Amino acid sequence: MSAPLFTPVNLITGFLGSGKTTLLQRLLADPALADSAVLINELGEVGLDHHLLERIDETMVLLPSGCLCCTIRGELAAAIRDLHGRRETGTVPPFRRLVVESTGLADPFPILSTLQADPVLRHHFRPGNVITTVDAVNGAAQLVRHRESARQIAVADRLVLTKTDLAGEDAIAALVSRVRGLNPTAPLWRAVGAPLDAGALLAHDVFATAGRNEAARRLFAGELEAPSGGGSPSTHGGSIQAFALSFDGPIDWTLFGLWLSMLLNRHGERVLRVKGILNVAGSAAPVAVHGVRHLVHPPVHMAAWPDEDRRSRLVFIVDGIDRTVLSRSLGAFLGKAAHRRSAAGSFPVVKSLLQ
Repeated sequence: MSAPLFTPVNLITGFLGSGKTTLLQRLLADPALADSAVLINELGEVGLDHHLLERIDETMVLLPSGCLCCTIRGELAAAIRDLHGRRETGTVPPFRRLVVESTGLADPFPILSTLQADPVLRHHFRPGNVITTVDAVNGAAQLVRHRESARQIAVADRLVLTKTDLAGEDAIAALVSRVRGLNPTAPLWRAVGAPLDAGALLAHDVFATAGRNEAARRLFAGELEAPSGGGSPSTHGGSIQAFALSFDGPIDWTLFGLWLSMLLNRHGERVLRVKGILNVAGSAAPVAVHGVRHLVHPPVHMAAWPDEDRRSRLVFIVDGIDRTVLSRSLGAFLGKAAHRRSAAGSFPVVKSLLQ
């Protein structure tokens, strides 16, 4: 099995005690992880001894499923480079995907940005899915007390609700409502009482679906509609809100890229996530865009539209940015403002957003 050109790196995150390690234990037994490597903070915490098939060295074990598990010692970038080097030399089994379990207080963004910032990793690895565990018992209180908990949920591509056997249905429903206010589009699983498909959790990210229209249809089918009806923002998370924008007609790719760059340069810390498909002028098929804060992944040219709707559609999850101003600025940038600059050399409507 040869290594892929770019190995996807999937991140399992979630607040302290939310069930990341328990989720990982379940996934490690799934045959879907047979071609995977897993980086965890401490091997002993995962309790792999009874699954152990072969110890490669003091930091690596090979499970019966074929999954390679490694302990993170030192910096994440160094650990991934070491794994890549061993794969290249054939001293560890080949793997086609990497899974990283973060600490409970970890901000997902630095982990994702590591892949782009490191001069070696950016040529061999790419971001995959962010999977966030949410504690059904303590999640509501954590959202009130710990801002990082809300941000972990907001940037997730997949959500797993844990400990639902220990919480009442009313409390679960209230928590799900709050979670949907922070992230209305990510698929949500319950970890208890239902099978968890490792393939569904870890695969079908925006890059993996490029060129596969049916997979793209599944990925975008529920994600690009207005999160709370008619495009109104959802604000269950206080200053964090989610909303969808759509635009008719082809979009000038250069102008859109310039607008997004200006937005993230000024407000990247508050743009928790942007994701969507664009009807780009001169392209018969849509272009998928995906970004987390300052990090924008390379655009993906899809094989075909996932449905009959040819509008450009974008979902934003932001922290303290007014939806109306953002919508006006993008509309102006793509329309009249493309041909009309102010005396200060800045687009007038965009200027109100970027100041």
